[in-house]
Amino acid sequence: MPDAFACRALEKRYAQTLALRGVDLSVAPGELMGLLGPNGAGKSTLTKIACGLVRPSAGRASVDGCPAGSAPARAAIGYLAELFRFPGWLRGEELIALHQRLSGSGGGSAEQAELLELVGLAEARSMRVDAMSKGMQQRLGIAQALVGSPRLLLLDEPTSALDPAGRRIVRDLLRELRRREVAVLLNSHLLSEVELVCDRVAILLDGRIVAQGTPAELSRPRGVQVDTADGSRTFPEAGREDVPGIVAGLVEAGERVYGVRLLASTLEDAYLEAVGA
Repeated sequence: MPDAFACRALEKRYAQTLALRGVDLSVAPGELMGLLGPNGAGKSTLTKIACGLVRPSAGRASVDGCPAGSAPARAAIGYLAELFRFPGWLRGEELIALHQRLSGSGGGSAEQAELLELVGLAEARSMRVDAMSKGMQQRLGIAQALVGSPRLLLLDEPTSALDPAGRRIVRDLLRELRRREVAVLLNSHLLSEVELVCDRVAILLDGRIVAQGTPAELSRPRGVQVDTADGSRTFPEAGREDVPGIVAGLVEAGERVYGVRLLASTLEDAYLEAVGA
């Protein structure tokens, strides 16, 4: 099975500005890939190339094994932009029906019901868009992006307007898409959300990927912290294998040990280090 998205030596130049500088990236079927980076790093350009809205200056990109921008590649994509607007007079199920007609999907009312259920809007199917909260509209946007069963879902800040309950719904949805082998390229500044759901993360800076891997691979150990009767003690150079010896030494010295935890940097720490902030 081909990668849901792949690019090799991808470059894009706008006049004198080089937005992408030889990007290599692949997203496997069912993989949740987080795309991180400061404003102007090249994330939007990469997404537009995947959608076929922008042509690369050099290199190549493919969606589900087809050249990005080709008809089969476009048919395999679902997309939700960060700044979207839907006609306020349409009801939830009418909006899905509109996008079914636009994309040529034959899913009908069964697909409408399934997608609205998937994003937690089954009870709001008859509600007008302009009566929905921003969070509900954002979840409706994810539903329309899933019309036609795309193989690759491109999401730009999909949880920025959601409350904690809405974010949990979207996290559960993304895990369900993984089970269905739908790949997701997630562009977000909410690093805690990315860390919770993404299988891998790529960090862009000045058009280059400066770090890539699982959230666990990008984090690094920061020592061991032990809670004792006299307070917490930190051993910055220690690792997991040092814990038994540390605890034995403290007990032998008469300390009462109540807890031990391994310290590690977060995805936010790794991101700030990668972008030099």
